[in-house]
Amino acid sequence: MSANTRRQATGDSNPSSGPGQAAPSADGAGQTAAIDKSGRSARRFWSARRITAAVVALLSLAAIGLLLYDVVSVRAGRSAMRWRLRLADELATRPLDDIWMIVGAAMAMALGLWLFLLAVTPGLRRLLPMRQPTSTPGTGEVRAGLDRRAAALVLRDRAMQVPGVQSAQVAVGRRKIKARAQAHFRDLDEVRADLDATLGEAVTFLGLARQPTLTVHVRRPQKG
Repeated sequence: MSANTRRQATGDSNPSSGPGQAAPSADGAGQTAAIDKSGRSARRFWSARRITAAVVALLSLAAIGLLLYDVVSVRAGRSAMRWRLRLADELATRPLDDIWMIVGAAMAMALGLWLFLLAVTPGLRRLLPMRQPTSTPGTGEVRAGLDRRAAALVLRDRAMQVPGVQSAQVAVGRRKIKARAQAHFRDLDEVRADLDATLGEAVTFLGLARQPTLTVHVRRPQKG
């Protein structure tokens, strides 16, 4: 089995390249480049996290309501619920180095850290920010995004149009795009060069605010 690999930067790294063309770097490797013409860094879309917020709110409401009901019952002259008496007794008598105290503290810390990460991270990793139009007045606040699966489907269709490509798989990430193809005829170097040019142009036309690095792998299909 023979294989051929080529890696290139899909940004406008070569000033002599024409519009809509991606120029491969001289050493075959490139860095991820931001090509937002407005000079602003590409901002990711933030997830509303409605399901997580709703679950946390409902659980908090249920716990606070149950505790408030028990406190009101005690104030009204009734005895406290058994679970609150048992919990107060356990917290008062168990030492801090008890295994259950350590496990409970670790679970509470893990839950708090998870909620903190949800609060400070954008989410929506499948949505890639696109370039904002700068030539049309009044579009500075317009933001558009492209689903990574849709981008992978477009790039795969473009790869299948290259002569000699029998099958192709494209994985689109936030910083890297990996394309794997099988060539059943033509020289591997020729197929790889055509895939570099075709996919590089296709990635540029996607209009992403931050152009990912393109990596192309070409090999022969397995015989068997």
